[in-house]
Amino acid sequence: MLNAKAERKNVGIAKSANPRDIMALIGISGRVRGMVALAFPVSTALAMVNKLLNADIKIMDDTVSDAIAEMVNIVAGGAKARLNTGDEKPLDLSLPTVVRGGDFSVEYPTNSVWIEINFDSELGPFTLRVTFEPEK
Repeated sequence: MLNAKAERKNVGIAKSANPRDIMALIGISGRVRGMVALAFPVSTALAMVNKLLNADIKIMDDTVSDAIAEMVNIVAGGAKARLNTGDEKPLDLSLPTVVRGGDFSVEYPTNSVWIEINFDSELGPFTLRVTFEPEK
């Protein structure tokens, strides 16, 4: 989508509540419940949005937040398409939410376990986080 290479780095259990400066989250519901999150330093978010929009945005604004929200929507939508197969109850996505700033904390349900995948890319580092809970 951005014509930029991304290299997967370490994969593990997320240890911090706030890995980057801007985070987009989207909920998944259906036969499983969960969330997908993309988190970026400001420099990576700006580089990705500028490449996506062929723009020269220099500050975090609503355009950047909207573009980052669309990115998490695309990532979660791709996962949803792959997981919605057969006769199983389909998965649905919520509207994305974007949190930004240097001093935020995203609190998760107590027993949530988030898988964190760090990436380096031509446009800068970013993090993908995923958590799922089977339907009760």
